[in-house]
Amino acid sequence: MIATVPTAADVRRALAEVADSADARHLQRFFKTGPGEYGEGDVFVGVRVPMTRAIAKRFAALELDEIDRLLDSPVHEERLAGLVILNARFAKAAKPRTLDVAAQEEMVRRYLDAVRRGRVNNWDLVDVSAENVLGPWLLDRPRVLLFELAAADSLWERRVALLTTFAFIKAGDASTTFQLCAQLLTDRRDLIQKAVGWMLREVGKRVDRGLLTGFLDEHAAAMGRTALSYATEHLDAAERSAYRSAR
Repeated sequence: MIATVPTAADVRRALAEVADSADARHLQRFFKTGPGEYGEGDVFVGVRVPMTRAIAKRFAALELDEIDRLLDSPVHEERLAGLVILNARFAKAAKPRTLDVAAQEEMVRRYLDAVRRGRVNNWDLVDVSAENVLGPWLLDRPRVLLFELAAADSLWERRVALLTTFAFIKAGDASTTFQLCAQLLTDRRDLIQKAVGWMLREVGKRVDRGLLTGFLDEHAAAMGRTALSYATEHLDAAERSAYRSAR
C-alpha cells in the first residue's frame, strides 16, 4: 500500500476534530482579538496548545508548500501548527547527520515571508518560532537582518527580532540582545516592553549577571516600567528598588 502524503487539509481536519467552542471564546479573549487590541480579528477554533503540538507532531513530515498553506490560514491554531512543524523540519535539517543548509535557507526564506506578510501575528506565534528558526540560522552568521526587523513598523517583526536572540543567549552570547534592547529601549508597546525585559532577565540568568547589571547601570533611567520590572525580577530586593527608582 502506498502511504498517503499528508496535506494542510489533513492538519486542518485533525484540529477541527478536537476543537471546542468554549475554548475558542476563551482563547479569543486571552489573545486580545477584540477591536483595537493587538490580535484584532484573529480567529480561534478552540484547540489548546498541547493538543495543537501533538497534532503537529503527527504531521512532522509535512512539505513546505503545505506548511505555507497553514501559515496562510485565518485560523490561529492552524498557523501555530504550521510553525511547530516548521521548527521540527528546521531542527532536522540542522542536525549533523541530516545537515541540509539549502533546506534551512529555504525555510528561513519562507518564515521571513510569513513574518513580513503578517502571518506570524501574535506573541505565541512569534515566541514559538523565532528562536527556533532564525535563532540557529543566525547563530554563526551576520545579524543585520535583526536590526532591520527591529526598525520595522510591525510590532510582530520587532518582537521577532528580540525573541530570535533567545537562541544566542542560550549559547552564551548576549551582544545582539543588548544592541537590540538599546535600539528598542523607548518602544512603549507592551509586548515589546515585555520582550525587552524578558531577554535582559535571561541574560542575567543564563549568561552573566554582571552583564545585566552593567546594562541596567547605563540604561535603567530610560527604560519603561514594564521592561525594567521584568529585567530586574531575579535581582535582590535592594537592587530591584535601586534600578526601579532610577526611572
